[in-house]
Amino acid sequence: MLSAELKSFHMVARLGSITQAAKKLGLSQPTVTTQIRSLEGQYGVELFYRGGRRLTLSDEGARLLPMVQKLLQQEADIEFFLRNSGQVQGALRIGATAPYYVLDLVRGFRAQFPQCEVTLEIGNSQQVIEALEEYRVDLAASSQLVEDARLTRLVLGHDPLVLAVHREHPLAAHDRVPLSALAGHCLLMRESGSTTRVLSETLLREAGVALGPLLEIGSRESIREAVLRNIGISIIARHEVPDNPQLKVVELEGAPLIAEYLYCLKERRQARLPAAFLELARNQL
Repeated sequence: MLSAELKSFHMVARLGSITQAAKKLGLSQPTVTTQIRSLEGQYGVELFYRGGRRLTLSDEGARLLPMVQKLLQQEADIEFFLRNSGQVQGALRIGATAPYYVLDLVRGFRAQFPQCEVTLEIGNSQQVIEALEEYRVDLAASSQLVEDARLTRLVLGHDPLVLAVHREHPLAAHDRVPLSALAGHCLLMRESGSTTRVLSETLLREAGVALGPLLEIGSRESIREAVLRNIGISIIARHEVPDNPQLKVVELEGAPLIAEYLYCLKERRQARLPAAFLELARNQL
């Protein structure tokens, strides 16, 4: 079977990089390189032109790609069918930018399907939407508004953006501040692909606020820990700020509400397990 080699080929073809493909697949870079070379060597074909920092599909690789995409789609459909065919057991995979909205739904779902295996993967908005589109999860909860005819969308809730600061930070003396008050302060930000980061940068740019040094941290948990150490301040959804005597929540003038959406591929919304989860979400609205 060539499943592993073809998956590596497909991801490298999509991203143009063995390093990025390995990261996406959860494999080491040498493993992906070996799989691609094995595929090429076994059949005597050149699938990529190697030059510069980006790999480019060869003519043979370009002809192979749609066949591999079709095969991987069939594999995903078969796996999804099998997971949703049993009357008692099964497995539901959920991607979410944060657990706060979906955990109550997961609790209700587990009460309805106690034998069903549920996995919850946390990532930024871009990552969870990509996982849904690539059939790696069945449902995705994200604060990113996606207008895509392939997706069905429910609104799970709304939350204001606020400023989280340490109790000893100068801004902690206020309950509400204008965006201009953030000028010169060290702002802790999520990585690119985060909806909160996009909204924060847009707000500050439109307000003409010149920040101090930006510190990028790859998870909201690490950002909270950094605020607790008074390393910087962070714009964050209100429900993501934990109860802690060392933290102060400061309202931001002009900050919008941030929505949380639940997405499912329309082609899969009638399947037993995703349909049950969507129904729970609708009843909670």
